[in-house]
Amino acid sequence: MNKTWLVFRHEFFTTVTRKSFLLVTFGLPVLAVLFFFAISLIRGADAPGYNLIAGEAKEHEINPEGYVDLTGMVVEVPSDIPEDTLVMFKDEGAAREALYAGEITAYYMIPEDYVETGELIYVYPSVTPLSSDGQDWVMRWTLMVNLLGGNVPLAKKVWNPMELEVHNLDPTPQLDRYSEEDCSRPGYACESNAVVQMIPMATIILIYVFIAGGASMLLRNVANEKQNRMIEILMTSVNPNQMFTGKIIGLGIASLIPTLVWVGMSFAILRVGGGALNLPEEFNLPMSLLIGWVLFFLLGYSLYASLMAGVGALAPNLKEANQAIGLIMLPMVIGYMLSILPPTIEAPHDGLALALSIFPLTAPFAMVMRLVVGGVPAWQIVLSAGLLVVSIIFVVRGAARTFRAQSLLSGQSFTARKYISTLMGKS
Repeated sequence: MNKTWLVFRHEFFTTVTRKSFLLVTFGLPVLAVLFFFAISLIRGADAPGYNLIAGEAKEHEINPEGYVDLTGMVVEVPSDIPEDTLVMFKDEGAAREALYAGEITAYYMIPEDYVETGELIYVYPSVTPLSSDGQDWVMRWTLMVNLLGGNVPLAKKVWNPMELEVHNLDPTPQLDRYSEEDCSRPGYACESNAVVQMIPMATIILIYVFIAGGASMLLRNVANEKQNRMIEILMTSVNPNQMFTGKIIGLGIASLIPTLVWVGMSFAILRVGGGALNLPEEFNLPMSLLIGWVLFFLLGYSLYASLMAGVGALAPNLKEANQAIGLIMLPMVIGYMLSILPPTIEAPHDGLALALSIFPLTAPFAMVMRLVVGGVPAWQIVLSAGLLVVSIIFVVRGAARTFRAQSLLSGQSFTARKYISTLMGKS
């Protein structure tokens, strides 16, 4: 046990003190957070604003803007736009003076040929690549109402020409179709917000990157020690099982640290930075998601790291280990690719997504995506985790068999047949 602890301590501290590890784990997340908040401040994303739904305004504080109408078309500003939100000026000189005096934040120029061209000029004091596009819905709504002769009900119909009701005549529920929008959780049920729709795919990408990265780190570690013959020195004082256990646990905990940092950062931004991302007010991410993420990351890492360790133990050098890595990466890549396909993302509780979240080699990716979307029955989570645990026990025992003096000190070339036979206990 003491020697296992020594291997664990060596692997853990050697990994977490590398400059590349510190940069990926802490440097890049800090830069990402600073960049996020810089954009929020520049764009004023946290400031209250307006939301227009079917031509109706939800009132909050808003910055006043002006307009100069050279067509004479705008007779009045619609009554559902609060007073002094859109101020009329007789000419551009007056509007520019008001802008310099701070009475308005920007103004629109409506040219004489607007009706023919549909083009407006938006004058904003400081234009940068990160500048806001302005409160353009206010002017859009004003123009629409005036173009239709002040007929507000008709303008609302033009703005939102239909209210769609979906009636499913099939008595079997179709889980991949949404009869109404739901933006309380991530997923394609929130049709009006692209960020909310992309969150499940982002979770799959993150867990894939960290599981693949952690498992590959173990393979390279073992293969390097074999190539530089360090493994022969270690074998004089540590038996193969102690070495295997210490490496798996040490690198696993080291891999968990950047996972927690990145996932925690993403979780915090989604929870507190909704204004900057224009997330719906009802959007919510429960803390239980973090528990599910950590659970399936650890299970996924244990499974794939054990498989990678077996490759590293049998491959005579790093070059052959890198060539053989495709044997392990293939099911991981297939699981990742199938999990981000539209049939899976758009229907997270249908047959394909369910099968991927139960099958052990693809479960870490698909189940995390389904947990983010929500609505996963408890029995499916337990079944998925249980099958992963059973698979891990089988793979760990098989991989431990590759950590024998005969394998670690052998210079024979790696073959898939030999690897699978060793895992199955046939050699």
